[in-house]
Amino acid sequence: MKLFGWKSAGREDLRPALSRVGGARVIGDWPVRYEAQVREAYLGNAIAQRAVRVVADAIGEAPLAVSSPELARLVRARSGGQALLATVAAQLLLHGNAYVQLLTDADGALRELFALRPERVTVEPDAGGWPAAYAYRVGERVARLPAEDGGGRPAVVHIKAFNPGDDHYGLGCLGAAAGAVAVHNAAARWNKALLDNAARPSGALVYDAGDGSALSGEQFARLKAEMEAGFAGAGNAGRPMLLEGGLTWQSLSLSPADMDFAATKAAAAREIAMAFGVPPMLLGLPGDATYANYREASRALWRLTILPLAGSILGSLAQGLRGWFPDAALAIDLDRVTALAEDRAALWSLVAGADFLSAEEKRNMVGL
Repeated sequence: MKLFGWKSAGREDLRPALSRVGGARVIGDWPVRYEAQVREAYLGNAIAQRAVRVVADAIGEAPLAVSSPELARLVRARSGGQALLATVAAQLLLHGNAYVQLLTDADGALRELFALRPERVTVEPDAGGWPAAYAYRVGERVARLPAEDGGGRPAVVHIKAFNPGDDHYGLGCLGAAAGAVAVHNAAARWNKALLDNAARPSGALVYDAGDGSALSGEQFARLKAEMEAGFAGAGNAGRPMLLEGGLTWQSLSLSPADMDFAATKAAAAREIAMAFGVPPMLLGLPGDATYANYREASRALWRLTILPLAGSILGSLAQGLRGWFPDAALAIDLDRVTALAEDRAALWSLVAGADFLSAEEKRNMVGL
């Protein structure tokens, strides 16, 4: 079974770095299993989840230029209750692979496109190394899906991100974001612990015994229990403390390294956004001066992330659907994308002023 972009047969070089914690393999502090990675980076990290949703939702709601109404209906349909294109985009970002099953009726007519869970799919190559079938595992049950139907048309469309180390599986963004996610999550836990202790570092009870005697074990345990019950936690912040003889309270302050912890968390958040191709400004992250304003950042998101990913998804689907729709063509309608309106207006103005071009050449330049 493939785990995070590499085939299990090609992982020998990583085995010395692997350890087993609670049944899940990890490299350092980062889990290798895709399910564990998703829990850490998507379910447990607001920055990574929002970055994925920004890209996936934009692709799912983007205006499309489609060659036929029936093709538009299939692509715009919901797969398992979720938007097909948004689901495929999220799977590509996280896992690096998306598998779309082409479901047909008894007459061979295409009736539905269904996005399979990528972590459940294993590619079964033939003797030449080409995918011959896909094994889909749910619990103990395994369904074998042929790569093509009886008529030579694809039964499963496999869309994958580029992976330089594997022929059959793509590579998602989770690995690139691993270190930043670990830092960001650790910072969040540190801040939570700080809030649980009255939103500042604990002070110290200093025992000064004039006669040289020390606290007994029983006295120390009782004092510790009273401190935890009566003074620990944000709800007990500011309560007055009555100290017994020989005890004094010494407050502690944040060190410069502690004060810099917030900057470390912000830097990790920006790195997470960068791994998923989202300008940090669009996620409300401080300290990002790459773009002058929100409009420029939004244009960069579309040009550098959304359009290339959408082109890969729509191009792969169109190629797989040509067995039913010979002239199948899917693309984002750039004239209807609000974030790119200025770019399109500049192009139209430039083309309109080119008197040396014919009307047909001008139409071709603007994509008509």
